[in-house]
Order: sequence, then C-alpha cells, then structure tokens
Amino acid sequence: MDLALPPKVSDRAFARLAEINDGATEAQFLRVAVEGGGCSGFQYEIKLEDTAAEDDLVLEKDGQKVLVDSVSLPFLSNAVIDFTQELIGARFVIENPNATSSCGCGTSFSM
Repeated sequence: MDLALPPKVSDRAFARLAEINDGATEAQFLRVAVEGGGCSGFQYEIKLEDTAAEDDLVLEKDGQKVLVDSVSLPFLSNAVIDFTQELIGARFVIENPNATSSCGCGTSFSM
C-alpha cells in the first residue's frame, strides 16, 4: 500500500466538529484510526480527543482538527472523512476507495 494521497475531510464533517466544539471549554479533535478486527478484517475507530500525537497527520479547517495516526494513514489513502445524517442516525463515515468490501454497518472493511 503506497500512500498516494492523504485522506480528505468534507465540509460537513468539519462543520459537525465545529458544532461539537461550540461552547466547549477545551477544543476536541476528531481522531480517525484503523484497527484490526471487525467483521471484515479492519475497523474504523472514530473518537474525540484533546491532544494530538507527535506523528499524527493533522487535517485542519477553520480551527477544527482531524487527526490520523501514522499507522492508519496507508489504509486511509485518498479516503474521505464525512458526516452523514439519516433517519437511522447521524455519524461520521469513511468513504474509502481502498476497501474491497465492507460490512453492512460501514464500520469495518477489508482490503
């Protein structure tokens, strides 16, 4: 897996992160990571954190930051980190062109 292009973050995802941080005393960053496991082999971990690691890729817009650790970067090459709001709920999602298959819930994938 060559790191062709870093992941991108949609305007909707940055806007939702800004909503989360609105009025917060300390800014939260959105961390996106890839871990082994899940029903398809790999799974996404998406969570809020208040600090960045030294080797994180930091994607920033209007003061909002999305963090991707160096181990996860190759798995997220050219992916899009987005936010979706549907009848079943609202969540951050990953549109990953590297995934050859994924589970129905969209949180795990294989390559």
